[in-house]
Order: sequence, then structure tokens, then C-alpha cells
Amino acid sequence: MEARPDDIEKRLAEAIQRGRTRGAEYVDARFMVCGQEIYQVKNGAISKLEVAATNGLGVRVLVGGYWGFAATPGAMSKDIDALVDSAIELAKAARLTNGEPLKWVPGPAYRGTYRSPVSIHPAGITPDTKIALLLDADSRIASLAEIKTRRSHLGFYYTDKWFANSEGSFIEQSIVESGGSIYIVAVGNGDAQLRAYPELMGDEVQSGWEFIERLDLPGNARRTGEEAVALLTADECPSGEIDVILGGSQLALQVHESCGHPSELDRVLGVEADVAGTSFLTLDGLGSRKYGSPEVTITADATLAGGLGSFGWDDEGTPAQCRTLIDRGIHSSYLTSRQYTLPDGNSGGNARACDWAKPPIVRMTNINLLPGTASLPDIIADTKYGLYFDGQKTWSIDDRRLNFAFGCQAAWEIVNGKVGRLLKNPSYTGITPVVWGSCDAVAGPESWRIWGLTGCGKGAPMQNLHVGHGTSQARFRRLKVGVSR
Repeated sequence: MEARPDDIEKRLAEAIQRGRTRGAEYVDARFMVCGQEIYQVKNGAISKLEVAATNGLGVRVLVGGYWGFAATPGAMSKDIDALVDSAIELAKAARLTNGEPLKWVPGPAYRGTYRSPVSIHPAGITPDTKIALLLDADSRIASLAEIKTRRSHLGFYYTDKWFANSEGSFIEQSIVESGGSIYIVAVGNGDAQLRAYPELMGDEVQSGWEFIERLDLPGNARRTGEEAVALLTADECPSGEIDVILGGSQLALQVHESCGHPSELDRVLGVEADVAGTSFLTLDGLGSRKYGSPEVTITADATLAGGLGSFGWDDEGTPAQCRTLIDRGIHSSYLTSRQYTLPDGNSGGNARACDWAKPPIVRMTNINLLPGTASLPDIIADTKYGLYFDGQKTWSIDDRRLNFAFGCQAAWEIVNGKVGRLLKNPSYTGITPVVWGSCDAVAGPESWRIWGLTGCGKGAPMQNLHVGHGTSQARFRRLKVGVSR
């Protein structure tokens, strides 16, 4: 954890007292230190080496039912009274919008500490060691002549935050995230193909250097490069209505786009539509709408060890929790905050901010497709003719999160329960409840893992947040398969 700023609890209490004195019915204050290390090697040379950190204080006040938020960079020694006064004036100005005032329901006070599970802190590993690992991975594919772009990457993110509110909460949290990837483009035979490990957008978890060791980028580099080269001469993926088994990382992206975003209650209510649009999961269908087959249960779980969406308390001071969004195919809940709640008035702990300079909004935590009971080999053996899709490549979805199209990196043909030839340019399209309704098998816990995404965008101004998705593999009957280039 970052060295504890001097008198941090006292200074946050001063901000809260100032807000209360100025007439705010609720105040919260959040001091954060955010750091990152980014290392990248491209075609045998260092292409990026970035070590950066920032810190600052954000204060949010509720005055007459309207929010005001102000933030300032730097240490806690700055003029807190002036910062709080700015937030107060913004809240008063918000009344001119004629929006409906918020009826704030007081909550309990929480005190506690949360720390990511870390065995080997990445900050203790020298930059030379990190670069050497990437150069090692790069060297193992350099001899493949068809590969024109080879890029390896490591990323480490550190967040320390101290939160207090006028209800008496004081919370300390320290989060460490680690991850990496290999990205390869092969060119030949009048074609270009990409392959990535473990995934196109990388993979990060709340963990330390031990995750990088398990990821083993050098040990997986050659295989990944050879698959990219093999795709150049592979047959095209067929088109039609075909049974498809989706790999875990592709399912993570599908869960993100077709369940995570439409489950955000502020989108459902129409008060948020930036970047990802609104939602088809309207309130009138809660508890009865069929989202998918009985095989499909999806949760929002901020308590999972290792997930990028895990924490002890959200940025409103609500404890981490697990909620079932889709219960055996039936829509059962939403992602909620203390402002945007269901009639029970309870927050799901989904209020999150990307840094100290932004207010919290409704965001995903770890959105997970729970494992089934079948093994992946059993699902394959039970497939007379089908395809196995692996790797994220392209994606598109409409602004209600209904109609979507995904392109994947590679496919393998399945004939009479046996995995056969490699195929290139696989893609599929569908309508969210129709596709999830066709899911008839989900692989079990032995195939289930958490994937990390560090670029989930939402809001204006934009907030890029880190989220997690737990998946195994799953089979979808008669999926509409096409060709993606």
C-alpha cells in the first residue's frame, strides 16, 4: 500500500465538515493515488516504457437533492475549504437544469481495509527483468518469416484510495493489477491474419508478478505465432446456421457487451446513454423476461479473489457483494448504486470511479457466466457437427444491446465429436435473448476462469474502468455463422 498520507482521516473529515457546514445533506471525500507501469516490445525493440503516477482529492456533495463534484490534483495540503465550496456551488447550479431532485436514503457507516491478494509485488521486479521477459517472448517467434508484427506487452496498475463520508465511514483500499499479452500479425498468401495470447486486449487480474509467471508469455509465444501463420493457408470458416462452442475469452466479451452494459440501471432508466447506448432490459420485464436458456446464470460479483472488478467497498462506501443478474435464463436484477436503485432501495455496490478526478457512476464489477456441469471434452464429443471459436477479433452491437456481430481469430471444425481442421475468419451474429436462449451446455468449474478488461468506457467525460468476467466455454445451437475479414 502507498505510504499513508499524514492525517488522512482528519483531512477527509475536514472536507466533510465543511460540506455539512455549507448546507450539504450528504458529503463524501475520496483521496486516491493511481500509478501504472507499461512495457512493450515490438519486433525486437522496446517500443514503450511508461512509469507514471498521479494523486488527488475528489469531493462530492448533495445539496437540496442535487449533486456537485469537484476535484484537485496533488497532496492533501491544498485548500480543502475552497474545493468543497466549488462542489457546493456546482450543486446549487445543478438545480437550474430542472432535473428531479434526488431523495437520498442514509446508510450505515463502514470502517475497514481491503488489499488485493499479492504474493510478489510487481514494483519489486526490476524494469530490466520485465523487458527481458518480453524480449525472450519476442525472440521465440522472430524466425517465422511470415510474421510482420510481433508485439509483447506487460501492464501493472496500482491504486490506493482513502474514502470517508458524512455517515461516518472511513475505508482504506489498496489494489494491484498485473497482466500481459502477445499480439501477432502474419502476412502471406494474399492474406493477413492475427493471433493473440492470452487475448487480443490482454489479460489482467488482481495479483502480483506471480500471475505473469503463470501466464508464461515466452512459453506460449511460438505456438501463438505458428497458429497465426497456419491461418494464412487455412480454409474459410463456413457460413450458415451451425452449432458453435465459444471459447472462454470470447464468451467474456459477449457477456460484457450483451449482459454487463444492458444491466446498468442508469442506462435502463434512460439517464445514461454515452458510449454504449441504452438497454433492452427494461423494468417491466424484471423477474419474468426470458434472457436465455436455463443453462444461463450470470452474476455480478465484486467479492471474487483476483477479479479486476473486485474490492472491499465501492466508491460510495457500499460493501462488495454478489447479485444474480440472470437466474437460469430469467432476468432477475440490475447493476445499481445508492442513487439508482430498485424499489428495495438497496445498492448493489456498483458505484465506481476510474480515478480521483471523476465522480462514481454505475459500473460493472465482475460479470460472470457461472459454470455448468459438463466438461469441455464431453461437450465436444456430443457435437455431431460444429465449430469451436477462439479469440476476440472484432465486435459490434446496437445501442440497445440487442443485435450484435462478433468476429473471432480462429475456428476449428468438429465432426462426429472430434476436433479437426483449422479455419479462418470466423464470425457470428444474433439477437441477445435468441443467442443466449440457444445455449444448451456450459463447461464446468475445471474450465472456468476470470478474464480482465482494462478498457471499459462509459460516461461523459469518458471514464475507462477495469472490469472482470468469469467464464468457461459454452455451446450454442444453430448460431448464425458468417465470414469476418
